[in-house]
Amino acid sequence: MQSSVYTADVGAGTPQGLVGRAGDVERVEGLLGSVDSGGAVLLTGDPGVGKTALLGHLALRALAAGARVLRAAGTESESGVEYAALNQLLFPLWEEDPQAVDGAHSAALRVALGFGEGAPPERFLVSNAALVLLRRAAAATPILLVVDDLQAVDPASAAVLGFVARRLAGSRVRFLAARRGRRGGAEAGVRAEYEVLPLDEGASRLLASASHPDLSAPVVECVVAAAQGNPLALVELPAALTGPQRAGLERRPAALPLTRRLREVFGSCVAGLPAATRRLLLMPALEGTGDLAVLQCAAQRLGAGADLADLEAAERDGLVRIEEFDHRLTFRHPLYRAAVVDASTSAERRRAHRELAEVLHDRPDQRAWHLGEACVEQDEDVAALLEGTAHRVLRRGDAMAAIRSLTKAAHLSPGAADRGRRLAAAAYIRADASGELTMASRLLDDARRFGSDDRASLYSAAVAVHRLLDGEGDIDTAHQILLGAIENGDHPYGACDPAFEEALYLLLLLCCLGGRAELWAPLHKILERLGPDAPRLLAVNVATQGDPARTALPALGDLEELISGLPQETAPSRITRIGTASIAADRLTGVRDAVSRVPSQGRRQIVTLPLLCTDAFLAGRWDDTTQLADEGLRLCKEHAFEAVSWYFLYYKAVVAAARGEAGVAEETADAMGAWGTSRGAHHLVTLAEHIRVLVAQAEGDFERAYRHAAAISPPGELAPYTPVALLVVGDVVEAAVRTQRPAEAAAHVAAARHAGIAGLSPRRAMLVDASSAMAAEADEEAIGLFERALAHPGIHQWPFDLARVTLAYGERLRKARSTTDARALLSAALATFEQLGARPWADRAKRTLQATGWMVVKRADGPESVSLTPQELEIAHLAASGLTNKQIAERLYLSPRTVGGHLGRVFPKLGITSRAALRDALTGLAKR
Repeated sequence: MQSSVYTADVGAGTPQGLVGRAGDVERVEGLLGSVDSGGAVLLTGDPGVGKTALLGHLALRALAAGARVLRAAGTESESGVEYAALNQLLFPLWEEDPQAVDGAHSAALRVALGFGEGAPPERFLVSNAALVLLRRAAAATPILLVVDDLQAVDPASAAVLGFVARRLAGSRVRFLAARRGRRGGAEAGVRAEYEVLPLDEGASRLLASASHPDLSAPVVECVVAAAQGNPLALVELPAALTGPQRAGLERRPAALPLTRRLREVFGSCVAGLPAATRRLLLMPALEGTGDLAVLQCAAQRLGAGADLADLEAAERDGLVRIEEFDHRLTFRHPLYRAAVVDASTSAERRRAHRELAEVLHDRPDQRAWHLGEACVEQDEDVAALLEGTAHRVLRRGDAMAAIRSLTKAAHLSPGAADRGRRLAAAAYIRADASGELTMASRLLDDARRFGSDDRASLYSAAVAVHRLLDGEGDIDTAHQILLGAIENGDHPYGACDPAFEEALYLLLLLCCLGGRAELWAPLHKILERLGPDAPRLLAVNVATQGDPARTALPALGDLEELISGLPQETAPSRITRIGTASIAADRLTGVRDAVSRVPSQGRRQIVTLPLLCTDAFLAGRWDDTTQLADEGLRLCKEHAFEAVSWYFLYYKAVVAAARGEAGVAEETADAMGAWGTSRGAHHLVTLAEHIRVLVAQAEGDFERAYRHAAAISPPGELAPYTPVALLVVGDVVEAAVRTQRPAEAAAHVAAARHAGIAGLSPRRAMLVDASSAMAAEADEEAIGLFERALAHPGIHQWPFDLARVTLAYGERLRKARSTTDARALLSAALATFEQLGARPWADRAKRTLQATGWMVVKRADGPESVSLTPQELEIAHLAASGLTNKQIAERLYLSPRTVGGHLGRVFPKLGITSRAALRDALTGLAKR
């Protein structure tokens, strides 16, 4: 039987009580037609896909519309009973009015329905009698016939229903049936066939969560992946898990077990196959890729005449299909695969795993896994193979496969220390990659029970740090725990040890968050002790994240080389670490493609999203920035990553500040500053100050802007171990100039020049030159510096920074009474600010433009502005009134050529190409 799944809360856009089927309901009702049209529709689809639920929902809607619903369902037990389904459908009508049909029709129907005795009636006579009975009953009330599991309906009833379905036109009877599979409309006499497809991911999550509110977010994703849109599976699969497993507090099976109901639906399809087919299907079910060459070799090793031809029965029944172009077998749904495994014995599975391992010598990772599954005793050789597999798949980004391999390796380890180390490594990966801290802690508890070496202690400390960061702990405590494990253990002191290297990266994270020299000093000593053996990528990250104003420039060569190798890089951790190292040097465009390839999995995805947010903000894609930040916040909430969530709130706040939403931005800054102060996370405190700087700049409150910018980086000093200091170089200088602090402005420019930060990127060079220009006393010197700032290559990829520099240059030119040049710059800045939605800066550019005599007008039908001089506007209006260039020239005492030149500039500004369009274009403008 199909799923009859309903939920109370289905969300917008779904029919009441039914998840994700609004479109299906609309389309099926369209095929059925009105109550007077007499339509017939057959629903088809996989088992459990929701055909029964859809039938039930459509039946309820028909009842609500005033129709009468007659229902029947085919069953295997009654499939041999003649007219059993017809009895279900027509009994209520016959019981109400036995005289509705008369004569031969009445006699035939009485015998067929089991109410009379006599010779079996002719099927044609029964069919006509059924049609007459239905039409007469529908004359009073429209009727909807609903038949479920049509494939199990007895042949006699099926024939009558087909006869009736073909003759409903013009009646008030409609026919709606469902059958398992994807074909069969013709045999039911139904020409309109509608395939019910699996639910999409959003509806799948909604249904799984609504059916089992206790599911943790990672378990929901696991269920959604296993069910692949099948509603019955979405409801049933979690039911096979324990309460702690559903909540993510205990380890769940790699393959979710089948419930009794799933066995009935999917297992029955498998049980009907020949024994040889079931035995051979176990191979692709366990092998996973469906490679026919592998299956052929494994089948030959099974003996007993096993051959791929034995798969024909499963292919004919639609359980599997053979892809000819790549010679692979695929199951129509993962639950058929699960049902095959579920129906086998443990001895059969072990034997299949052994045979598969024998033919997979060229695939070490798969071979190791099959050897592990075939083992019944501890085996260090197999455990070592699985441990190697874990490290390889982790580099490819499959954290969950690495955890499974390490856990399996631990159970096969004869030595207690090896078992403890492998469990501790699995715990760290679970905490770092997937964020499942509770499960990680349970793995660590197991590791301690079996004993552990010092590398396990490193993993244990790392998990503890993750718990502190995402719980109530502070940076200093986490730093002490991890540093103690690094310095006091007997583990290998080198980058060749994965546990040691991962511990150093986590220590780097704590140093970055803490942002204080005393936290960084031990990490620098460790790198010095490692010398040339220090991991290159780690050294680059230390240089670019710790004190980039002083140490990033010498690391640029190594960073560029690492970025150039990204097209070939597959390890998610290395990609994200290269991306993080690229921020201070403005190299994110070079890592964008690689970062987008990182698998969307737990903490890994959350680590990449800040990189994408930074890139989107700098590139002027602010709507994308907000959307990415919202996605990050959703993931942080699901996985309880409180520390990381502040980065997403920060990006939402800087966009809000730039767009004039001061209240939203200030609220985030206050909360972030309080959290950072209480946890010793100085970096978050400086990020909060940066938000306040942007708010104050947007509001034109330069005294407040100076105060907050100076709190990040005092004038004349680029604060050490404070990456945010690089962000506010121009803010410190501009605020100092605007508040009559020329000495402080000059000192800060000198500090930036001395640090050489202009060498980091064209953007940094533009901002340093622009800061120098703002601090310059002489207009001639300032103009030269501004020109140099705007001449750096590639600066258009940072539109907000470029527009701010252009605005400052235009303001300086207006002050120097170079009005014409100022207008061009201010107009360019205004256009960019309006495109970004940076309203406060657009208003500032407009005010300065108007001070130059420039007329700024706004289209009445849109937000965009048009910049026209008063003379251009006057000439445009005269031309629109019908005057020629010569007549306009005589009136304004200009030459006709000058008038033509003005109109040549007006047309593109107004978006027109002819004089005839002037009147409408000017009508659409309002003075601003």
